[in-house]
Amino acid sequence: MKRLFSVIAFFLLNAIGFSQSIQLVVLGTAQDAGAPQINCQKSCCTSLWESGEKERVVALGLIDQDNNSHYLFEATPDIGEQLYDLSNRGKNTSLGGVFLTHAHMGHYGGLLYLGKEALGGNKIPVFALPKMTSFLSANGPWEQLVNDQNIILTGLESGKVEQITSNISVTPLQVPHRDEYSETVGYLISGPSKKALFIPDIDKWERWETAIESFIEQVDYAFLDATFFNGDELPGRDMDAIPHPFVEESMRRFDELTASERNKIYFIHFNHTNPLLKKDSPASLLVNQKDYHIARTGMKISL
Repeated sequence: MKRLFSVIAFFLLNAIGFSQSIQLVVLGTAQDAGAPQINCQKSCCTSLWESGEKERVVALGLIDQDNNSHYLFEATPDIGEQLYDLSNRGKNTSLGGVFLTHAHMGHYGGLLYLGKEALGGNKIPVFALPKMTSFLSANGPWEQLVNDQNIILTGLESGKVEQITSNISVTPLQVPHRDEYSETVGYLISGPSKKALFIPDIDKWERWETAIESFIEQVDYAFLDATFFNGDELPGRDMDAIPHPFVEESMRRFDELTASERNKIYFIHFNHTNPLLKKDSPASLLVNQKDYHIARTGMKISL
């Protein structure tokens, strides 16, 4: 019953939200390679191959109807579908920019679709931290996008607020992760009345010098890395080499929070093996029973 009231309250608050003109939309929830994943013949993928269904790679969209603009967080291989979805939701708005978290395949590979072989973009702002902007400027094929002015790189500084419209500010937060080519950041997204945190990729929570709970306290919604439900999903792989916080670990940590604080958390960025991809799985039911949420494509919230 408590869970039912929580869900009802969520939809009512968004139905009467202070700023229906500012919407944050979930455009994908899967890990970089999506679901089903390439060459996967496991049961988690075979039904999707056979049905033609898929789960897009993780991304958020942000719509500011007042300023006729929308923004994309992540440039995924599914960027075409995601921008189409975002444009349809944000009537009479245009792309104001793309925010990148880091240089791993699923999070920036979609930039190629902004080039001359596809969109042929014209000076689309792309926001990133210094190492990421340097990498894009100095390496092909990304440098061609810069040289042809399909994209205009806009440097960010970790912890520094970027006011992108009169209604919205974005603050990058550098986090620990595999940083072969760039830094890794999450984003604090602030609207007129509510705030959201987006950290799709991070190493174990304890490797961050900042306590994640301090940010959960500041925001209304926290979209957090849930790549693996537990350490049993990839037999034969060294899970220490891919040290994402397992959902089971995150819940043990966050179970100490109050129910209202846990209710802010939306798990996102699911590997194709993660049972949270299935709404009716025992793992999904457990997460919901504990007052957490699972991000689903199409979900929207008002900021």
